[in-house]
Amino acid sequence: MIYFNNVSKVYNDSVALDDVTLTIDAGEFVSVIGHSGAGKTTLAKMILVDEKPTIGTVFFESVDVHKLGSADLTKLRRRMGVVFQDFKLLHNKTAYENIAFSMEAVGKTDAEIKSDVPHVLELVNLTEKVHNFPHELSGGEQQRLAIARAIINQPELIIADEPTGNLDPVNAYDVVQILKKINDLGTTVILTTHNKGITDSLGKRVVTMENGKIVKDTKHHTKHYEAKHHKQEKEDEK
Repeated sequence: MIYFNNVSKVYNDSVALDDVTLTIDAGEFVSVIGHSGAGKTTLAKMILVDEKPTIGTVFFESVDVHKLGSADLTKLRRRMGVVFQDFKLLHNKTAYENIAFSMEAVGKTDAEIKSDVPHVLELVNLTEKVHNFPHELSGGEQQRLAIARAIINQPELIIADEPTGNLDPVNAYDVVQILKKINDLGTTVILTTHNKGITDSLGKRVVTMENGKIVKDTKHHTKHYEAKHHKQEKEDEK
């Protein structure tokens, strides 16, 4: 579904991604883990075409996403849903209206909105909060609303960029379990996080990044990544 082919990204003298090659298949749940500055968010932005590689290519299916014109790029982004750390909700709209607004933006009818919004609110356990504004919701509830908004148009891919970064452990667990439920229904999920405890609880594929490089990928033979990383460390010490 998604393929990074020797992708590097350099900002001035700072290397954000360093020769990254990565394949994510349709239907996978992939956690990208690493400390701040490891390259996780830059990786996500490459898929969303919010950033362009300095070197290399990013494919969505067989399409080089960075060669798309504006119309085709809009169509591509409609196949994706995004969940941010800081929610990015519309504060002057209720929970219902936040989700409805996303449906209106892609041309859904009033009948479709009335049918689908209650269903997705039920999926994220917010049925009783349908008329609440974001400031009337807890942090965990706001993030669950952000997930509902991201999935309402049935995207093929969800990118959740540090969605638990501002949440306590209980709410973080609830949010990740909802993402897992969405993945169980067939949607590909990419989760970026610095919280190893979250990835351990999922039991799904984990890609570990350090200094813009992939140093471990549990889908592949882990020792290969560790040996490569160890070799690089030895070379750096010389």
